[in-house]
Amino acid sequence: MPELPTRGGTFTIERAAAADVPAIVALLADDVLGATREHTDLAVDEAAFAAVDADPRQFLAVVRDAEARVCATCQLTLIPGLSRGGATRLQIEAVRVAASARGHGLGTAMLQWAHDYGRRHGAVLAQLTTDAQRPEALRFYERLGYAPSHVGCKLALDPGHGGDEGEGASGIGTTGEPDADAAPGEDMTDAAGPFGGAVTR
Repeated sequence: MPELPTRGGTFTIERAAAADVPAIVALLADDVLGATREHTDLAVDEAAFAAVDADPRQFLAVVRDAEARVCATCQLTLIPGLSRGGATRLQIEAVRVAASARGHGLGTAMLQWAHDYGRRHGAVLAQLTTDAQRPEALRFYERLGYAPSHVGCKLALDPGHGGDEGEGASGIGTTGEPDADAAPGEDMTDAAGPFGGAVTR
């Protein structure tokens, strides 16, 4: 099991197991934004975990302290693509460190391990998003070398709204052409990157 040495001691990092789901959800809910987005339906969380765990391009990581308690987490996704010369990207999401484990460099150690994971699996670029309401998180990522180079957009998809026939919610019709409302020169099929959900071109 890989170790993450920090100023506060040594932690270990590994792939999450089903038994870790409650602890992971508790970490996700332990801030102002997460408290309004997470829920307490364990069956839903377990089903979501099963889908993640079954996908070979996903790695849901948990960090454990000396007592084997889950104190940090992040989800890593390997994204193959044709852009940037067929580059594979490492998407990093749901980064959380328990309040009791902060201030000792654990977040930095976990992200550095994630970068090494990406390199080992052929990724040439790491990208992530952070909510605009978390300016301290953005400062943390910038200290690690991330640049907020793109403006990303998110859209909540209403499962009860299917859009007009022949054109999906993506704005791309049956011809495969971008929506006419797209900005000139903007390829709407490659619109996601660091800190805003946008892919770096």
